[in-house]
Amino acid sequence: MNIVFLSPHFPPNYKHFCKHLKDMGAQVLGIGEIPLKDLEPSLQSALSDYVHIPSLEKYEDVLKTCGYFTYHYGKIDRIESLNEHWLELEAALRTDFHVPGLQQAEIEEIKRKSAMKRKFRRAGVPVAQGTLAKNFAQIKRWIAKVGFPVVAKPDKGVGAAHTYKIHNEKELIHFFKSKPDVDYFVEEFVSGDIISVDGLVDREGKIVFCTSHQNCDGVMEILLEDRHTAYYSLREVPEDMKEASEKIIKIYKLQERFFHFEFFRLANGKFITLEANMRPPGGLTMDMFNYANNIDMYQEWANIVLFNRFESEYSLPYHCGFIGRKWSKDYLHTHEEILARYQPWIVYHTPISPIFSAAMGNYAYLVRSESLDPFFEMRSFVHCLR
Repeated sequence: MNIVFLSPHFPPNYKHFCKHLKDMGAQVLGIGEIPLKDLEPSLQSALSDYVHIPSLEKYEDVLKTCGYFTYHYGKIDRIESLNEHWLELEAALRTDFHVPGLQQAEIEEIKRKSAMKRKFRRAGVPVAQGTLAKNFAQIKRWIAKVGFPVVAKPDKGVGAAHTYKIHNEKELIHFFKSKPDVDYFVEEFVSGDIISVDGLVDREGKIVFCTSHQNCDGVMEILLEDRHTAYYSLREVPEDMKEASEKIIKIYKLQERFFHFEFFRLANGKFITLEANMRPPGGLTMDMFNYANNIDMYQEWANIVLFNRFESEYSLPYHCGFIGRKWSKDYLHTHEEILARYQPWIVYHTPISPIFSAAMGNYAYLVRSESLDPFFEMRSFVHCLR
């Protein structure tokens, strides 16, 4: 099988996808923005061929490279990056080269929040009230019905970048004067715990792996208020959210992909569907999958792509938590003190790429335990300020 992998070097842990594809017999053909000599040796050895181009944003250059691969290696069977930023590029290439997977005509319903909300309603899952921000007068009339506060997000965007929380008409005026010149989606403010349902579906759209994570703070609050990032896996997937996830997977006809769906758990016990991402969750969550279950999800994804089989048994035996630190803050306890005190629970620690630092922090610790007590104790110690 010939698999084109876009930007295989980033994020760094995605090299494991390429390695397992190669180990299972696939021919992995990489396209990236850094020279071959700058790739990690283990990634270099996983690639049957690699073409360095100045920018993946130039579609014609990527298209020509895929044409080169087709000429030299035969039909392309899959095109992947598993990266939110390149979803549209993947879809366009699949459409042009008649490759299975998400196609160009489907991408708007995945990238645009307004289209996503319509899809959720068709699936029968609960959503917050929302509307596209056409102009000041229209949004003012809409807010008169739902009330302040509201949240405004780019209709096509990732995470909470360029997000506004609007409490009154003065802030609404400021929003229209200062927002970037892109479409915005405005929805009622919902307060609750952010819980994700994450997993992998096979070629028939059946969930073969499923887990869940809870955030200690919302991404919007982390960015707007410079809070710390911390979240942890649950040992039981909330049944109502899993049922909603199955409906979302069915309405999108998702196949052979990871998914990352986000929900709000409200104070009354009900939930609201926040958004759906057709990719692995970000940061170190892939590694958290593995540590929480003693499995290798990089390998299992390759198994699904190549053979449509999932071979691991898993039972969510551990919680695995992420605790991030920001260098802009003055901490009471040093890195060495953290390792000395919590070594039995720390399964991994690493710097975070500057690209993700605003949301994830500059340095991260992954913590594993059967109960959540060690996670919360360590989180307080790691985040303690002078």
